[in-house]
Amino acid sequence: MDDELFYADVFALRRAGRPAASLIEGLLDRIASLDAPSSSTALRSVLAVSDRALDEARACDQTAEGGPLHGIPVLVKDNIEVVGLLSTAGATSLVGRPPRADAPLVRRLREAGAIILGTTNLSQWANIRSTRSTSGWSAVGGLTANPWALDRSAGGSSSGSGAAVAAGLAPLAIGTETDGSIICPASLNGVAGIKPTVGAIPTAGIVPISSSQDSPGPIARTIEEVALLLEVLTATPGILDRVRQGVRGLRVGVARTWRTSHRPTDDLFDETVRRVEAAGALVTDVAAATPSGTEGRDELTVLLWELVEGLAAYLPTRGSDGPQTLGEVVDHERANAAVELSHFGQELFEMALAGAAEPRETYIEARARNLAWAVDTCLTPALTDIDVLIAPTYGPAWKIDLVLGDHGGAASPITNAPAIAGWPVATAPMGLVEGLPVGIGAVGRPGSEALLLAVCRAVEQPARPTWRPPRRG
Repeated sequence: MDDELFYADVFALRRAGRPAASLIEGLLDRIASLDAPSSSTALRSVLAVSDRALDEARACDQTAEGGPLHGIPVLVKDNIEVVGLLSTAGATSLVGRPPRADAPLVRRLREAGAIILGTTNLSQWANIRSTRSTSGWSAVGGLTANPWALDRSAGGSSSGSGAAVAAGLAPLAIGTETDGSIICPASLNGVAGIKPTVGAIPTAGIVPISSSQDSPGPIARTIEEVALLLEVLTATPGILDRVRQGVRGLRVGVARTWRTSHRPTDDLFDETVRRVEAAGALVTDVAAATPSGTEGRDELTVLLWELVEGLAAYLPTRGSDGPQTLGEVVDHERANAAVELSHFGQELFEMALAGAAEPRETYIEARARNLAWAVDTCLTPALTDIDVLIAPTYGPAWKIDLVLGDHGGAASPITNAPAIAGWPVATAPMGLVEGLPVGIGAVGRPGSEALLLAVCRAVEQPARPTWRPPRRG
């Protein structure tokens, strides 16, 4: 295994003249050594590697500088269409139905010079199938482990993207988030990530859950790498420059009501707040609204309605040989229960089908209530005279349980209102608790991604944990 790639700064290696083909060879060796089912650790974070990556890297080495990601390997979550790869969302319903074209965001990566190294495992169907699911498990990819402790969850649903970046299998990865699915795995695996404003990155070519909440976004080891990748994905220059300007004079609200209930994590967050203030931010406590059961039920109603409609439009684009609707997916998974339903069921799919028989006004009213809470009750008041809200994200990764499903850990409500409203949320490591990483989160208004990343960068550099070989127990 290439020791130079052990959590190496791949951008620095490229600047120093290391060929892209050499990087790809080293990373493929690293994936075989750490990630494959037959490897010593079997992280299972990479669902498939591209058989074109090495040839593309060799071609890259024969050309002049071709963009900000020239020769940089990127992993892409397996619910995003990449020509030549599976793009299954972890489900056998999409096996043998390869995408006909790259998703627009993948085209942007290639145009910037990136090499698509492979696709990452995920919580199947981006974790919208079951109320008792185990994050990081899919029928196609198996179970992703957390590289910090192999018996701990890698989080959902972009589990493989977070774990792969943490273990140094690629410097950059793409995840997707509907509510927490970038922030959770980034936090639990000790890396940085952002779910940008919904619509900032095109969602075409992504297996859908929610037209109102879905967003792809970058995951990387550092905030600066996240910012650079975000510039490419959004086709928006200047994000990295603004991040590097720092936080002096920025008005930062500490959402004391968005704590995790895990005392060591919350204590570390209090220390982190002092670092934000020391960096020059103007820090004020804010009482942000927290979601109740009503908000959670309304959000689920919205997601399930949009799931039925989204899959009915999407599945036929993958060809006629396989399920064309959510109802046909449910039938397929029942018929292949030994593979698909070996650990948990599809209660949410069944709820979605039942809900779709109700009047459409049910969905419309739930979405209106949800938006009113998220924007008018929660985010707008909390951001009065404030530029960025901060809070902890999650406590340490919880133990994997394929029998009872996720225990949920100690989660902050930091992703809930931004998810419903479609506003951005970012995270970076703030240190280790009980030997496992935990993150700080930042929330802001639509289009404020650079400010969120600037706040995260102010604390990540002294706090970013250095990954070490995985342990068990």
